[in-house]
Amino acid sequence: MSEESLVKRDAAQGSARGGAVLLVTVGVLEVLQGLSAIAKDEVVVTGIDYTYQFDLTAWGWTHLIIGAIVTAAGIALFTGTTRARRSAMVVCAVSIVVNFLWLPYYPMWAITIIALNAVVIWAVATWHPDKNRAPRPSPPAR
Repeated sequence: MSEESLVKRDAAQGSARGGAVLLVTVGVLEVLQGLSAIAKDEVVVTGIDYTYQFDLTAWGWTHLIIGAIVTAAGIALFTGTTRARRSAMVVCAVSIVVNFLWLPYYPMWAITIIALNAVVIWAVATWHPDKNRAPRPSPPAR
């Protein structure tokens, strides 16, 4: 195997592991965001007129549940299986939509989570473990 292909393989594995770490981080941030909304923390803006306006407690539980699912998907992504990669991308897409709807309540936090989810989707979508796996040595000739 050439040195260039080894570098590409290691970079792809590194971006996938980085995506898994980022996904767990996003999940923890979502859980903290949910807890903050449930506790009716003062950092969350309330009293706005918004089309998708829910009770702050409902938003908090939504973020708490999404955060737990995102964290579980991030932990599963460490395995590198196709199912884990697909579920990570779907969960990130759902998290992006939820945080887009959450923008008026806490804009900077929502934008941060949307950006991290986009990076995770990119890292997972560009990682192809079958292409980047080292070839197995052929059996000895008889």
